[in-house]
Amino acid sequence: MKHKTLIFTFLSVVVFAIGCDKPASTSQQLDKVQEKTAAAAQNMKDYTFAQKTEFTEAMQVQLAEINKDLDQLGAKIEKSSDAVKAEARPKLEALREQTATLNKQLDDVKNATESTWESVKTGFKKGYEATKDGFNQARQWVSEKIAP
Repeated sequence: MKHKTLIFTFLSVVVFAIGCDKPASTSQQLDKVQEKTAAAAQNMKDYTFAQKTEFTEAMQVQLAEINKDLDQLGAKIEKSSDAVKAEARPKLEALREQTATLNKQLDDVKNATESTWESVKTGFKKGYEATKDGFNQARQWVSEKIAP
């Protein structure tokens, strides 16, 4: 399982590095994010209770990536017009609240027992997917409102 986590982490770094090489269109960026989300969701399904530590570490990496992406999105918003800022800030704040909730759910995952594992993991997965969907929608919205 450690190999799977290392491979996943390595692939995430490679995808990020490739994304930094040249500017990609918004649709290409969204496609990449959706692929990474699908891969992360699949990885969540494969973890057993015995692999709780690995799951927690992998999800901490994913949450850190979400937070970094939110910071980048926030910076883009701050460079936009006042009207876009006024409309985007509440959306960004809602995403930050979702991420905070996801962090609390990750704490629940850390404290899960064998009998609660599947339930807690499923709850985290749903929250993760909702947060990533919200982020993708926000990114799309920002790309439509703000010229690249």
